[in-house]
Amino acid sequence: MKVIDLKRTVYDICSEYPEMLDILMHLGFNEIVKPGMLNTAGRFMTIPKGAVLRKIDIAVIKKTLKEQGFDIIE
Repeated sequence: MKVIDLKRTVYDICSEYPEMLDILMHLGFNEIVKPGMLNTAGRFMTIPKGAVLRKIDIAVIKKTLKEQGFDIIE
C-alpha cells in the first residue's frame, strides 16, 4: 500500500511517487508541472497548504488519493 503523509512536502511525495504529479495536476494544481516549480515551491509546499492557496477542497483531494490507492497520514 502506498502511504502519503500530508505533512511532507509535495517535492518529497512526488519523488517517492512520481504518479502524484499527474494526480495533482488533474486536481487543479496546474502550476506544479511547470518547469522548475516542483524543485522550488514544491520543496516547502505541502498538499494542504497548496489546497488552501488554490482553493481546492482537501476532502476532494483525500478522496481522490484514496481512490488512486493511497493511504493518508495527517
